[in-house]
Amino acid sequence: MRSPSSRDRRAPRISNSRWWWGCTVPRRFTCSCWRMYEENSACRPDRGRSGRDLRVRRVRRTAAGRLAAAGDDRRDPQRHDAATEGAPVNIIWKGPLREDDREQQIQVVEGFISQGVQGIVLAPLDSRALVRPVEEARRAGVPTVIIDSRLESDSIVSFVATDNRKGGQLGAGRLGELLGGKGKVLLLRYGEGSASTTEREAGFLEVLRSRYPGIEIVSADQYAGPTRETAKRASENLLNRYGGLVQGIFTPNESSTIGMLLALQDIGLAGKVRFVGFDASSILIAAIRAQQLDGLVVQNPMRMGYLGVKTMADQLRGKPVERLIDTGVALVTAANLDSAATQELVNPPIARYLIEQ
Repeated sequence: MRSPSSRDRRAPRISNSRWWWGCTVPRRFTCSCWRMYEENSACRPDRGRSGRDLRVRRVRRTAAGRLAAAGDDRRDPQRHDAATEGAPVNIIWKGPLREDDREQQIQVVEGFISQGVQGIVLAPLDSRALVRPVEEARRAGVPTVIIDSRLESDSIVSFVATDNRKGGQLGAGRLGELLGGKGKVLLLRYGEGSASTTEREAGFLEVLRSRYPGIEIVSADQYAGPTRETAKRASENLLNRYGGLVQGIFTPNESSTIGMLLALQDIGLAGKVRFVGFDASSILIAAIRAQQLDGLVVQNPMRMGYLGVKTMADQLRGKPVERLIDTGVALVTAANLDSAATQELVNPPIARYLIEQ
């Protein structure tokens, strides 16, 4: 498989399905339960090396989210490359309706194990709650690749993700520079048990405290919750208490960033308080252009999806795989927003990788 290239413009047809994969991934990457490949009478699965159909499931973190039309497809290069390599795969996307529904995600993984899939690509909602089903999968001979958010288990094939601590450090560096090393700052955390955002928050606090001792952190113990609505309410509570005192804000994921932005807009503070968030969306990119957001720490979800699936494919082929794969992180500001490199991250060429039916 080749890594997605900006010069690659083919959208091949997948004519058969060699592998069935189960996936559960974050809502910013997927939406409703969706098949990468639609079976029909002309498309019969080949057999794997063991003489059985290779089925791999991808369990996403939620079944709802803004990237139904963007994030899902940011993970689609794997379809393109599998087809061009002559090894098309069938990916079933499934996950809970809410990003805090750990029990439902556990049930999804357990269901895939009982169905006899050949592999699972998982973005765990909780770093500990999903350990047991992943270890059950290993005992059943089903390998698991973890993407996006760390799982506290050695029973995995590989961990493919952003260096989240580095992402938080980038956010702290940006905010500290904007404030000239002085002022009051608040951090609105995302949610307990989320390894990825916890790492971002830790990286942010680490750099802010060590590099900018003149900055006071007035609040760092409040949580946004799983949606932009819960994040907006949490933001309103914080701003009611500290709005007139703080000069800077950091939020560690898309929903918390949007919730805070909306709350700031409601009280007329958007653009008046220095604000650095995490992840990209149309509303957040527009906020950068409107000078209401001073920076976004941005991941590469397309690369994460590609490498997550490629790693599972390599594992099933008996090829060596890396235990840890860093998919990169970048800081987006008004100054570099329109650069080619930034646009590739925030507005990836999704249509290039769509499958012709």
